[in-house]
Amino acid sequence: MKNVTLLLISLMLVDCNSSHSQDHSKPSGKFNGYWYGGKAEISSFELKQARYGEIHAGEAVLVFVTEPFSKSKQVKLDDWRNTTSDNVSVLKLNFTKKFLTGIYPYSMMSSTFTPVKYNEHSQLIKVTTSSQEWCGHTFTQLNLGKDNYTLKSYSYFESEGDLEIEVPKTILEDELWTRIRLNPDQLPTGRISLLPGTFYLRLRHQEARAQLANAKIEELASSDFSDEGHKRYTLKYANRTLKIYFESDFPYGILGWEETHLSGFGKPEALTTTAKRINTIQSAYWNQNSNEDRKIRKELGLGVD
Repeated sequence: MKNVTLLLISLMLVDCNSSHSQDHSKPSGKFNGYWYGGKAEISSFELKQARYGEIHAGEAVLVFVTEPFSKSKQVKLDDWRNTTSDNVSVLKLNFTKKFLTGIYPYSMMSSTFTPVKYNEHSQLIKVTTSSQEWCGHTFTQLNLGKDNYTLKSYSYFESEGDLEIEVPKTILEDELWTRIRLNPDQLPTGRISLLPGTFYLRLRHQEARAQLANAKIEELASSDFSDEGHKRYTLKYANRTLKIYFESDFPYGILGWEETHLSGFGKPEALTTTAKRINTIQSAYWNQNSNEDRKIRKELGLGVD
């Protein structure tokens, strides 16, 4: 019993990004050196978020990190030394947005889990998204099944309530951010079917169903996001356009994005959310939790709160 207790304690003390040097499913070379070096990549962005028919100042953060993931349980493995076929190496993205609307704040976060070996596991495995503001909070989760995604959603709105439905397998907009980082040459282009991003579905109170979209990649000599050559991935569907700007060369860092859609109630108008990168660092942030470490937030240009 004592040994079991000690084992449980040791597992609980494993940090957010337990050493991946033993991960047998990772690729090699430059990708290996960048993504399996024991650090996460953290990028901060100046956010101008469309909400309630106006633009609101805020900040966004993208945290990319590789993790050993249980394909059957669809959670991070406690024991990274697990070498069974159930261990799938994923590139996780924790995507946060914080902005004020008048007197009250919004805090939103999504987590996506995309297999690194996309040719062997061609579907995003899991998405979770939450939103908190003074009216209440909501939570949405999609889990990959054999033939469908199972979507569970919880909301304080009567018309939305608690929901569990099956969504046919399709491309998820939420996975495109990690697919850019893994290999932008594999991004879907042309006329495609995709499930809109969970942030968008939440803010617009939209039903989770696939839509037809037009997607393309362009080479840019310069733009408002960079004076050097880079690329832009554009999605257009319904009354919405999403443009993601990213570096042309590995590690294909995200430079920023523009998102145009209807905002406001009654007679909504098309407004554009923009986010421009402030800084990018690599950090084992899970170990940097002291008051002294707050100075790293200044390096990222982020507020204390």
